[in-house]
Parts: sequence; C-alpha cells; structure tokens
Amino acid sequence: MATKLEECKIHPSFDTNDHEISLPLTHFDIPFFLCNPTQRLIFFDIPCSKRHFLDTIVPDLKKSLARTLTHFLPLAGNVIVPLDFGMPVIRYVSGDSVSLTIVQCDRDYQYLTGNHRRVADEFYACVPQLPPASRFPDSFVLPALVLQVTLFPGQGICLGLTNNHVVGDESSIVNFVKSWALLNKFDSDVSQIDQKSFPVFRRNGVQDPGGLDSRAWNFVTKSMFFSVDPQPPTFPINRVRATFILTKNQVQNLKNYVSANRPNLRHISSFSVICAYVWTCSEKCLAATAGQQETNDDEPVYLPFAADCRKRLSPHLPSTYFGNCVVYVITQSRHGLLKGDEGFLIAAESIGEAITETLYNEREILDSAGWPMDFSEYFGRRYIGVAGSPKFDVYEADFGWGRPKKYEFAHVDGERYSISLCKSREFEGGFEIGVSRMKTDMDVFEDIFNQGLQMIDRD
Repeated sequence: MATKLEECKIHPSFDTNDHEISLPLTHFDIPFFLCNPTQRLIFFDIPCSKRHFLDTIVPDLKKSLARTLTHFLPLAGNVIVPLDFGMPVIRYVSGDSVSLTIVQCDRDYQYLTGNHRRVADEFYACVPQLPPASRFPDSFVLPALVLQVTLFPGQGICLGLTNNHVVGDESSIVNFVKSWALLNKFDSDVSQIDQKSFPVFRRNGVQDPGGLDSRAWNFVTKSMFFSVDPQPPTFPINRVRATFILTKNQVQNLKNYVSANRPNLRHISSFSVICAYVWTCSEKCLAATAGQQETNDDEPVYLPFAADCRKRLSPHLPSTYFGNCVVYVITQSRHGLLKGDEGFLIAAESIGEAITETLYNEREILDSAGWPMDFSEYFGRRYIGVAGSPKFDVYEADFGWGRPKKYEFAHVDGERYSISLCKSREFEGGFEIGVSRMKTDMDVFEDIFNQGLQMIDRD
C-alpha cells in the first residue's frame, strides 16, 4: 500500500521572476512524440524514520531541486503543441514548476531492489504519472517532467522521474539527476558543480538538412500512434522483472568469441556483443515458448537502438547539449538465423555492420537523420528495443546518502521484448540488463541466458 503524504509544485529559484525560455523542437526531438514517457526509478539505501524523512530529507530535496531547475528551465516548463499543428516548442515562463509528490510505501524495499524475478506491478507505487495534456484555445500543453519521492520507512527511499521523451534523451536527463544530486549533497552550493556540466540549450548547432524538422513533424502528426496524452499502464501488467548481470570477464569472453569467429568484423564493442547476446536469447526463448503459428523462420526481426551523436555532427555539439541528439541504428536479421547455433555470431555481425554503416560513413550522422521516416516501414514488426546507455552512469549520482542501490526503467514493461542496459553497480566494468517478461517466458529466457554464457565460457 502507498500513502500520499504531500503534493507540491517546485519552482526554479531566481533572484528575479522575469526569466523565460522557448526552445524549438528539432528532428531529433520530434519523433519521440510517438514514444511512451520515460520512467526511471532510483533506489537509495537510507534507513530513516518518517519524521527524519519529512523534517530533513524532503526539505533538502525541495531546496536543491529548485536550485537545480534554475539551470534546467525546460524541465520546469511545458511542451507546447499548437492546435493548427504549427511547429511545437518547449517553453518555460515565470510561474511554471515541476510537480513533486511525496509518498510512503509499505512494500518490501529489499524485494524491489533485488536482481531476482519481481512482479512488475509492485514498482508502480513509486512511478509518477504524467497528467493528460491541458487544452487551451490555441494549443495543447504537456508537462515536461513529474517527480516522486517514496519513503520505505527504516529501509530506503526511491526517486521516481517521468519525463516526456521529446524534452531530452538519456544524456540530458542523467545530467539533470547528477546536478540535483550534487546540489543536494552540498547544501545547494552551486560552486560545487563544474560549470562545464551546466546544460547548453542553443539549437543553432543542429542542422536541418532538407527540412527534416518539418518533415518529421508532418510524419508524426499523420501517424496513427500520435497522441498528446500519455497512456497510463493497465493493471495487472502480468509481467515479472529481472536484472541479469554480465561481469567484465564475461563481456570480454563474448567479444573474444566474436573476434575469433568473425575476424573481419570492424566493430566489436561491449554494447554490440551484449545486445547481440540478449537478442539471440530472446529469439530462442520465443521459439521455445510460442506455437508454430506465431513464429516463422523467415520472419524479419529488428533491434533498433539509439546512438548519441553530439560528437558526430559537424560542427560537434557540446556533450551537455540539452535535448535529444540521437539517431537510431536499425539492425535486421531473421528469426530462423538468430535462434540457430550461430545466432549470437550472426547478431553480433549484423549489429557491428549496422553501427559501422550508420555512424562511420562519409556524411557522418546526417545520412541517418531521417530515421523516423525510415523506421515507419517496420511498424507492427517484431523488435527488441534498448532503453538506457552505459555511457551515462546514474550510479554516480550521490545525493549525500551514498551511491544508489538500484536503477530501474519502469517503461520497458510497456514493450513486449525491450530491455534496459546500464553499468553495473557491483562489478567494475560489468553491466546490468533489465528484462521484463511474462513469468513463463522469463523462466525460459533465464535458462537460455545462463546456459549460453556457460557454453561461451568453455569455448
């Protein structure tokens, strides 16, 4: 059971109230109108009482959040969608704020923060939900971000963040979390933050080749999947979540196995072999659990994933550029190939070649800037998506309570086969893979995952 203790609005802290910012959405942002909001949960071991939580921790979080929002104004603002379907913008005006909900929960904190199989429904007591869009005579208005802090008395707390994906990608949101953490740890002293880590909002460095901004918006508004209102989850979700750990040695074994069997493959990385391995396990799991009517060896299957391209544009964008600046690498294979004995090698080869072709061609990233239109032909097909990135480490976010205990992406429950990927908290050089499946599927997936690693370790 969860009990709401408080709901409040947190405004950026200013010396004056005449601040305003309006950011046009680019072709990197606009396609994410077709995606669900991003929902992150960050758990911390902090065995405090309710009194200490309300008297000390919550006031400190409010103060540091207000200070942080001063530097991240778009997150305190709204996404504005004109009713005449003119180009959308992110806008902050004086008086805008972020909704913060304070909750007490009696669920088992240790259960939720484990790696074992856990009932997905149990997490949603900690997940803040974006409200429906507000309707005005000339526009729809969508909040950029909502937050929740959940107390598990005597055990820990959870920070829940839900953001509209058009506002920012993993790089942008993780930078916000880390900045908030530093300010909370050092009593809102801005001097403790490296000035170079403050977000950059300028859009003049993002080129618009061939009118991609308007083409992307036209594509989105005509899509059957476009809605200004977020879709809340339907309970029961009928899924379990589990976290699979790959150590540095296990990842190196996967890379060595690919190198030995595909010596001419140009791109072999930790990311590519992890995704290849999970993709293969997923297809083998499907073959073992689905009926013949649901699987076809010739069926095309896809693994699309986002690649940060701030340093791949010409000229480069700052690493702290705030917004979305990713392109989707779309990898394709066939079910029959991936479920076979060489499935892992075929997957690794497909991913490596797709990365090389998309990210390292002569025109760099602009050749793939039209990915939303290109990807439209794959709608309705089977794919496994990847949320998160090991490049942006949330486990470094210390609010003054030590490193987080667990990092979860709740929104992967809404995708049939998608996973999350981040650095491991426990193992240097290791990785955490978050998987959400029906229980019967998870039983099979876990066996396939573990048995495959044992075989590769022996080889």
